[in-house]
Amino acid sequence: MRVHRKKRGMLIRMLAGAAMLRKRSALAALTAIVTAAAAATAMLNLFSDVQSKVQREFRNFGANIVLNAPEGKSLSRQELNTIRAVVDRRGLAVPFAYAVARTITDQSIVVAGTDLDLAKRLNPWWSASAWPQAPGEALIGIRAARAISRDDRKTFRLRYQGKQIQLFQAGTVQTGAGEDSRIYLSLNDFRFLTGLDPSVVEIAADGSPAQVTSLLQTLHNSFPNLGVRAVRQIAEGEAKVLGKTRSTLLASSAFIVCTAALCVLATLMGWVYDRRRDFAIMKALGASGRLIAMFVAGEAALLGLAGAILGFSAGIGIAAWIGHANFHASVAPRFELFPAILAGCLAVTLLSTLPPLRLLRRIQPAMILRGE
Repeated sequence: MRVHRKKRGMLIRMLAGAAMLRKRSALAALTAIVTAAAAATAMLNLFSDVQSKVQREFRNFGANIVLNAPEGKSLSRQELNTIRAVVDRRGLAVPFAYAVARTITDQSIVVAGTDLDLAKRLNPWWSASAWPQAPGEALIGIRAARAISRDDRKTFRLRYQGKQIQLFQAGTVQTGAGEDSRIYLSLNDFRFLTGLDPSVVEIAADGSPAQVTSLLQTLHNSFPNLGVRAVRQIAEGEAKVLGKTRSTLLASSAFIVCTAALCVLATLMGWVYDRRRDFAIMKALGASGRLIAMFVAGEAALLGLAGAILGFSAGIGIAAWIGHANFHASVAPRFELFPAILAGCLAVTLLSTLPPLRLLRRIQPAMILRGE
């Protein structure tokens, strides 16, 4: 035990002495490793944070999966409950029912029944002046508002197959799409007027594109009689944005890491060449090639460890600065990335020792000590 401790202490002193005697070379290699680690940390932090922010932003554009009942049919209460159970904790499922009602002037108008609170969460991008809060209130599209005749300033009546309901205008909605021509009621008011149940369920699935695809497949398998489709504009748009972001950040990180590896390799090659006389003396005194290789690898490992710690700390700061400067949002530090950054730095430095070690094997002590 004492012998091993003495050897370990001597090795540490030799490594520290070598670094102090060649400060410029050690500093150049350390700077390269710190730069690579900082860049990789910043890129990975940004991608991890941007990925979650992009997914969250795309959820604000509404549903990315739609389920349709067969034409002319509605979804039963049991089917709706089963759909909610499948989607639970993986997204938000909102039922919709549609019918064509008539105004008191006999104009046709599309009426939609839904859970208005869930619809508000599903479509936060809708430009609504106010959402209904009580039974008998309606959300009216801006084009539909021109078609209805009001009994007074806020109330109006709709008819459907002999039934009639009086509603209060809670607010108007504008989306630039079909919603502008519809009137949205609560499901209870819609059932009272039409007697119909929902026929469509719009789902905002959370998670990555792979997780959304997995939920889509689960719904396909669970409801083979229903039409299950992805909203391609949202799903494909999200996949393209994330794919381009990922490829850009990974390509940038790979370029920086390769550049740093070349810098470390050149530094270590020069380091070994400058110290060839020292290694020749060590061989002449009986040091094995394995011991010398461990000495060189130990120096590289210490540089990798120090570079990983410094670079990771700098990378977190850089990511936070980029987040505030460009995205006006905070970027949460991902400390779980440190093991990967440390492993990468050690791999780069240790792999960079392979060519110098091949050079060491060819050193002939007698020739070096004679000055040849």
